[in-house]
Amino acid sequence: MKMSPFSHNYFLGYVNEVTPQFVKIHFPSSSLLSKFYHEGVNYAGGNVGNFIVIEGDEYGFLSRIIEINLPDSERKEINEKAIQNDDTSFHPSGKAELLLSFSIFNPQETNKTVSKYPSIGAKVYSCSDEQIEQYVKEFGKKKNEEENAYAAIGKLTSNDAICNVSLNALFGRHCAVVGTTGGGKSWTIAKLIESITEKTNNKIILIDATGEYCKLDCESIVLGENTYFDYKYLTNSDFCFLFQENSPNTVTALCDAIQSLKLISLNVGYDGIKSGKNAESLNRLVRENVHRFNECKFDISRLPEQIKNEAVSLKGNGTYEENGFKLGYCSHLIARANLLLQNDTIKNALGIEKTAEQTTDIISKIEAFIKSEQQDNNILRIGFEKLSYDFAIREIIVDFIASNLLKKSRKGIFIEKPILLFIDEAHQFLNKRINADDNSSFYLQNIDLIAKECRKYGLFLCLATQMPRDIPIGTLSQMGTFIVHRLINEQDKKAIESAASSANKSALSFLPILGEGEALLVGVDFPMPLLIKMDKPTNEPQSNTPKLKKK
Repeated sequence: MKMSPFSHNYFLGYVNEVTPQFVKIHFPSSSLLSKFYHEGVNYAGGNVGNFIVIEGDEYGFLSRIIEINLPDSERKEINEKAIQNDDTSFHPSGKAELLLSFSIFNPQETNKTVSKYPSIGAKVYSCSDEQIEQYVKEFGKKKNEEENAYAAIGKLTSNDAICNVSLNALFGRHCAVVGTTGGGKSWTIAKLIESITEKTNNKIILIDATGEYCKLDCESIVLGENTYFDYKYLTNSDFCFLFQENSPNTVTALCDAIQSLKLISLNVGYDGIKSGKNAESLNRLVRENVHRFNECKFDISRLPEQIKNEAVSLKGNGTYEENGFKLGYCSHLIARANLLLQNDTIKNALGIEKTAEQTTDIISKIEAFIKSEQQDNNILRIGFEKLSYDFAIREIIVDFIASNLLKKSRKGIFIEKPILLFIDEAHQFLNKRINADDNSSFYLQNIDLIAKECRKYGLFLCLATQMPRDIPIGTLSQMGTFIVHRLINEQDKKAIESAASSANKSALSFLPILGEGEALLVGVDFPMPLLIKMDKPTNEPQSNTPKLKKK
């Protein structure tokens, strides 16, 4: 559709004051502010929140009205009939925020920043829904980009303009969906997932912390119920992380014990008892089999006993003997290993003594899902609703999953066909530290690393959280797009303001009063903030709050 933004039929008024961020407008008649139709096209007029266009010499300017008032001398005469009369003597004035500029000769081409300004006396016109829709569709579109998937995610709150946004603009620089409980955050996540599966063939991995998305039309696995995380994929450093061990001496004992258990499982003639054995013979055995240690399955339930067997020292004749001192400083590690490996939650999560229903390990499932060429189901939901919070096992396993995806992305597996990782209730998994006995701590950082480096590898991140203040500022600053529902807490608003460079204060002022399902869309590829009423997803998440009932 060819735009004709400067027709006299859409005229509203004149610019009478210009500042770097705002312009003030004189409306010759209050009747010009009303909604109207022209040639079957809806125009919102000049009310607060509506979009207008301003005519310049070479550039046009898109603005949003943020204030309307009458001169003091005219306020005494105001009444409903008089304000709507075509012959009224009322002359309202308004204030509008400058959003972006566009070429007079080619209105479809927009500039992200307003480098030039309208002049005093410039004419102001109402902006049609169709014109706004075209601008929104152009946001994020790259030159010479032939294939660009678009999804209608909602309508602007100020009018009925459909927001048909580029999915590359939404997710190409990572995305964050934030908002307090009841603001519509879960609906937005469901709508975004639905849009991706409808418009693209890209795959989605969803980390579902609470089971909200269990009715989503997707392949679903539940940790601790029908799925487990196989500990064979863990490296020695991962085991130190799991057992919260950071002291050099006990870390050595733990790694040696795991190495010994792997040798036992490989049936190379070693029983795990070091005392009385020749050190060089054992070292040679390790060298000969170290290439088989990767993803080697072993009996982790024997770990506490094997740590005791590692409490040895080397005698002068080159053989090992028991060392009571080493056994003493390993006692707390042995106690923690016993406590951890006898806990039902840990057993369920790691598949130790797994039940008949636990037939799949998560990493194998993810690998099969990624390699699958089937187009009928591109969503894998990993549910954590059946897993308790003991020993921070939920956070640790999500970090291990992120680590696995991070390694794959660094190999370039996702470059040709990007994958999207959705993490619901992200504040449960990010900015977490696991404390060790020596007052040191482990920082869960793999999700943070995905945010910082994986965009170029085709692994895109979408975080959903109620509390953006609990997300590391380094991770938040990597989010190129924010969909912000109602936010009341001042720290949360400041976190968004500092992370989203395109979120100006006038746009953020709407956050405390947004209704259910309404959101502010801001991002690197969106030249101006958009207030959107998100569309209802086909498969609604289970996010209803239980209600009190009368007697």
